[in-house]
Amino acid sequence: MVHVLEARIRAALAAHIKQHYGQDVAIVTERPPRIEMGEIATPVCFELAKRLKRAPRQIAAEIAAQLAPIEGVERVEVAGGGYVNLFFARAAFLASAVADAETSPILAAADAPKCIVEHTNINPNKAAHIGHLRNAALGDTLVRVLRRAGRRVEVQNYIDNTGVQVADVVIGFVHIAKKTPAEVQALAAQPKFDYLCWDLYASVSRFFEEDKTRLALRGETLQSIEEGRGAASEMAGIVAPAIVRCHLHTMERLGIEYDLLPRESEILHLKFWDAAFEQLKQRKAIHLATAGKNAGCWVMRTNDSGIAASPADSGNATAHAEGGSEDDDAKIIVRSNGTVTYVGKDIAYQLWKFGLLGKDFQYEKFHTYADGRTLWSSVSSGGDPSAPAFGKAAIVYNVIDARQAYLQNVVVAGLRALGFQEAADRSIHFSYEIVALTPRCARELGYMLSEEDAKKPYVEVSGRKGLGVKADDLLDRLEAAALAEVAERHPDLSGAERAAIAHAIAIGALRYFLLKFTRTAIIAFDFKDALSFEGETGPYCQYAVVRARNIFRKLLEQEPNFEMASLAQVDLSAASTLLTGTDGNAFWELVLLAGSLGTQIEAAVGAQEPAFIAKYAFQLAQAFNLFYHHHRVLTEEDTAKKKFLLQISRLVEMQLVAALELLGIEAPEKM
Repeated sequence: MVHVLEARIRAALAAHIKQHYGQDVAIVTERPPRIEMGEIATPVCFELAKRLKRAPRQIAAEIAAQLAPIEGVERVEVAGGGYVNLFFARAAFLASAVADAETSPILAAADAPKCIVEHTNINPNKAAHIGHLRNAALGDTLVRVLRRAGRRVEVQNYIDNTGVQVADVVIGFVHIAKKTPAEVQALAAQPKFDYLCWDLYASVSRFFEEDKTRLALRGETLQSIEEGRGAASEMAGIVAPAIVRCHLHTMERLGIEYDLLPRESEILHLKFWDAAFEQLKQRKAIHLATAGKNAGCWVMRTNDSGIAASPADSGNATAHAEGGSEDDDAKIIVRSNGTVTYVGKDIAYQLWKFGLLGKDFQYEKFHTYADGRTLWSSVSSGGDPSAPAFGKAAIVYNVIDARQAYLQNVVVAGLRALGFQEAADRSIHFSYEIVALTPRCARELGYMLSEEDAKKPYVEVSGRKGLGVKADDLLDRLEAAALAEVAERHPDLSGAERAAIAHAIAIGALRYFLLKFTRTAIIAFDFKDALSFEGETGPYCQYAVVRARNIFRKLLEQEPNFEMASLAQVDLSAASTLLTGTDGNAFWELVLLAGSLGTQIEAAVGAQEPAFIAKYAFQLAQAFNLFYHHHRVLTEEDTAKKKFLLQISRLVEMQLVAALELLGIEAPEKM
């Protein structure tokens, strides 16, 4: 509701200034430092003063006196040296906020411009770990926020089923475990196949370290998989889909779903890369290196592409000054053996996302979610004609960690080199920092730390070393801890009810933990912190909802005929009296905060920062808990005030539930 009024105020001020002063000026608004000073302030008069050569306070006084009435604004005042402060009509705001909260969000039209959000993207070679969960939680929350903001969103989870990581697991099965494709097929049908591959993948690293000549196997295996021939390709075709299904199960536990699984194998087999390759060559965006360490490779030179060099390229300017070669600032797109680097395939994939490649996948149904939605996968041939239209986005968000910033820049540079400036501008790298482990957590997991690592604030996870917290292990521990607490508090509930509540609490704890940090912050994961239900946590926010719902549960027990729908009708006279009385400002602060969800959604979309929603949910929960302790809603003897308190409680409940849903957190009925 606040964002609606704020937009209305900006529009009215802009129109007034244009009419009376002949000036087009951007209207900046902000929140005054104290509630007594109003809800919205603007420093626009200081800018006008520069243009008109007049005192800002004098201009502010004119605007305050002459500004036409604005719906929802009670009065306008001058503050300080020339601020214009606006005061909301409090009772009317409450009425509108309650009505808006009761209304379902408007869904995007079927033909609205499409956003593609690509996230998760776990290599299908081992179990998901805590770092993967940050990507998935961020991506899923971005999807939820965009949809709540009225955007049409398509969710993609790219499957790199022909990459080095899959090749290494195939090498592990063939050369370490000595398994045939048939034996691997049998293993893939067993539970925890992703865990088995986790250990095998770590052992492959040791296998290579023992004998460096074995690294030749990687190139041979990778080429076989990319070309779709031989036993290695057959085994990769068993391993990757089985691991993907394990990952989907893990993500479903977190309430995360996708629309499409584009697979790298189809990008190769359907010649997506060939089409992109021809475009890049025709536009001279890449060239064939004939000398130096990159001889025989097709490369994109970073200094020609307008992108910053990677961290590994630091010092290149000096190298050139001292006679260095073009190798120093070149990004390999095609290796000398003809295989495409993944950044090359990403350029082709990004072109397809925008509908700029001139090619499309075939599609088949891969999975059906519990809610009946179909998850589709790309295939090379024999697709299902009933598949929806995928791709052709207006904007693309790639949720990939900050370490990949350079390669994401190369992809965007490729689009620019091809002349697709608008697509390049709308290619968003939704980056985030890593999830590491605290030294204590690493030791809990049984990892031996060096004296140096033990003194660090965090220890980086490493799939190749097997160092990390498996996602399902973490979820199991969280659910077990929550179940023990629920069982103690609610021994009368059935086992299924206790399990459902424990699951909601566990997911709430984990998703909030992953989302409360800004994307630029490194998360040092620790079991003790994640399992805590006190302080700034998901369970704290969930419990505020439970408290609000308990008010209404007890109300209906006391008054079985009470009509909940009656709370949608706000008595403006009574509300106005209460919002300006003794406790008026305290009530108003809570109402204003509850009516600010739309503002937070706008801010989260604009700044691409889901942490704003997490922070808002916690602040609203805190404010409601204070309200809950100070006011005995159900025992209030004044009928009008009781209804007013109930309306505030209902508004907070709905807004907090909505905020938690954006975070992918369910609010259980009991805790």
